[in-house]
Amino acid sequence: SSSAIAPLTNSLCPSATACLTLPSTATTTTAAHSTETRGEGPVPKEGGKNSQNRKVTDFYPIRRSSRKSKTELKWEQKKLIDDLITNGIEEGMEVQHIEGKGRAVFATQCFQKGDYIVEYHGDLLQITDAKKREAEYAQNPATGCYMYYFQYLCKTYCVDATKETGRMGRLINHSKNGNCQTKLHDINGVPHLILVASRDIDKGEELLYDYGDRSKASIAAHPWLKY
Repeated sequence: SSSAIAPLTNSLCPSATACLTLPSTATTTTAAHSTETRGEGPVPKEGGKNSQNRKVTDFYPIRRSSRKSKTELKWEQKKLIDDLITNGIEEGMEVQHIEGKGRAVFATQCFQKGDYIVEYHGDLLQITDAKKREAEYAQNPATGCYMYYFQYLCKTYCVDATKETGRMGRLINHSKNGNCQTKLHDINGVPHLILVASRDIDKGEELLYDYGDRSKASIAAHPWLKY
């Protein structure tokens, strides 16, 4: 199975009426009935054309199109992402070590633009607690810092992924010309930071996204943020 959200298609008939046909037995029966005589001349048709329409629905119940609406498809896609996030499922990628660069995450399958890639998983903090942690991390540069700040419903939050875990979202490297982008995904009112494909991604490509940090201090400490 794939963690990517694949487009759903349906190949049903374009409309219910286009799929309806009148059986030959019904036609024969109707014709015989319309020409039957009882010594008083032909028996008039009951309802004319509408009578035949009733015959059609008697033999073939109207088929309602099961083609899903955009709203239904969008809900199904959200539900799939909800399940992947809730269960911590991370598929379609692997961590590799690059000489002189360190760890990197590579796609083991193809992704289409807009596909869900992975959650940037960590502790969800409000701004006050986040700043306290950031100050603690600053006292020990060897700890590193994997804190991502964002706005949600007029509040500032932070996902702190500094703690070493087996989750791969925290290991995706920076590039101004990356193939992923961050997006917020709500589950029962709780924001989750996720990465989605910003373009089609081939199997074997390194997954990258723009960290968005342009401060002079950050670039001085991490020159690779310029690229």
